[in-house]
Amino acid sequence: MPGTNPRELGLLADCESCFGLCCVALPFSASADFAADKDAGQPCRHLRDDFRCSIHDRLRQSGFAGCTVFDCFGAGQKVSQVTFEGRSWREAPETARQMYTVFPVMRQLHELLWYLAEGLALDTVRPLHAELAQALAETERLTLLDAGELAGLDVEAERARVNTLLLKVSELVRGGRGGKDRRGADLIGARLAGADLRAAGLRGAYLIGADLRGADLREADLIGADLRGADLSGADLTGALFLTQPQL
Repeated sequence: MPGTNPRELGLLADCESCFGLCCVALPFSASADFAADKDAGQPCRHLRDDFRCSIHDRLRQSGFAGCTVFDCFGAGQKVSQVTFEGRSWREAPETARQMYTVFPVMRQLHELLWYLAEGLALDTVRPLHAELAQALAETERLTLLDAGELAGLDVEAERARVNTLLLKVSELVRGGRGGKDRRGADLIGARLAGADLRAAGLRGAYLIGADLRGADLREADLIGADLRGADLSGADLTGALFLTQPQL
């Protein structure tokens, strides 16, 4: 049975072992989260020669709050040290474009590994553990493909394959508890303070700016839910399914 510890699975970001990929490969637009525009493949102006951030200790004050909540799930160091064997895009500029293409693919694979590991850690879904372990092993195998294979990988097909299993996990955990099914619901700015959302199906729901103060979200499925700007003060998220740091 594969381990379920994110650190053991290499799913925790190790910026010291990364070539600043989130600061160069990904685009961002001037907004409440970022102080300026940046194209994909263009190094952020705050990225130093040693791949560290020159304003890391004051990102929010400098208008880069989006950087503080981003999580690559360990994809950065995997691409840097495994896929490209420790050769940076500065050392080998000819690899830069492919490295930037591979990074978001790897991030999605690592995100899937995170969800699968979470499922494996749940005793309530023990009947699914064999399937989860198999899916985790297969997804881990994909992360070890070479750069060309990763660049050409149909990652959406992999997400769909894993999502079928994650739905089973969600249904097994939440089944029979009367949770509301609000998958993909438009709850932008909704007033849900103190709401009973136990075991609710909120996958993919739009909860941007929602008032969730004191809401009961125990064992709610929050995979892919957009919680930007939501007020979760005092909310009970005990046992909430598939909730990741970037969502908060």
